Amino acid sequence: MKTNAKKPFNVRQLVVLGLMTALVMIFSFTPIGSIPVGPLVITLNVIPVAIAAVTCGPVGGGVIGGVFGLFSFLQCINIGIPSAMGAALFDINPFLAFVQRFLPRVLVGIIAGYSFRITRKMSNNYVGGAVAGFMTAFSNTVLFMTALVLLFGSTGYMEEKMGNKNVIWFIITFVGVNAVVEMVVATVVTAAAAVGLTKAGFIKGKTA
Repeated sequence: MKTNAKKPFNVRQLVVLGLMTALVMIFSFTPIGSIPVGPLVITLNVIPVAIAAVTCGPVGGGVIGGVFGLFSFLQCINIGIPSAMGAALFDINPFLAFVQRFLPRVLVGIIAGYSFRITRKMSNNYVGGAVAGFMTAFSNTVLFMTALVLLFGSTGYMEEKMGNKNVIWFIITFVGVNAVVEMVVATVVTAAAAVGLTKAGFIKGKTA
């Protein structure tokens, strides 16, 4: 019996999702995903999420965001590049550590997908890609830090980290210049990727 059910992804989109999953794994398990620039360290894990969101929409962005979140959680138990903070949060509460690492990244991919979908209608794929890249990095920082404060803010570990700072000032000083540079990098790379993917036929629409 034949059905007319629409598949969530076409073949090209599945290829992109596979490639972005591989990129997240490489970035999570090797130092390639963290690029030192002077005193800063730029994290590249948000870029595969942004590209998946641009190519495969909010659902695709959410899928790769989930992959990013899963590998981020695994770093809490020393699988991949170890995370000292992640290990400390895991010792406090493994379930909340998973939520804090996983859920924000899924939402990041969904936000990026809708950002591209809305912006491209008002302009073109290039601008849409730039906005999606920026929103991926921006929302990753905001949601990750918000979940950190909400879920662990009352613990002794976080009280020591925060000291006498209020929540907003703590977040600003904690993420520092790194977050700003990551937003710039994600914006530029995703905009360029959107142009290339449009010319290759992976994304419908115009680039200018």
